[in-house]
Amino acid sequence: MVIETNSSEETYKLGERLGKAAKPGEIYTLIGDLGTGKTVFTQGFAAGLDIKEYVNSPTFTILQVYGDGRIPLYHFDVYRIGEPEEMDEIGYEDYFFSDGVTLIEWADIIAGLIPGDAHRIEISKDLSKGMDYRKILVDEKI
Repeated sequence: MVIETNSSEETYKLGERLGKAAKPGEIYTLIGDLGTGKTVFTQGFAAGLDIKEYVNSPTFTILQVYGDGRIPLYHFDVYRIGEPEEMDEIGYEDYFFSDGVTLIEWADIIAGLIPGDAHRIEISKDLSKGMDYRKILVDEKI
């Protein structure tokens, strides 16, 4: 399904809607260039899980755990991963295959580690449609 948003608030609301529908054990992958709104989407997703803590991109820590919502959120930002094998050091499988929801920014970097049943969300800009326009491709599993 293709969803178009025209503001960060709309991108946030889409994330929130999908967060409300999320179930334990699900994995969501976020694909998109810098500045496309992956973190804004994630903030909305966390709100949909009733997480009250401020959510930001864990670019330098790779993983941020939010446990205060209705389901724990394991938020990965793998932008700085050089090789997918580095994920073993983090113990990624403990998060991917758990009772929480895993959300991975820059997931294409570790594509070989992602289970086939993960939900794929791809966010892109089209500046000809405005600075805040986003085209968001959401797989049909959601």
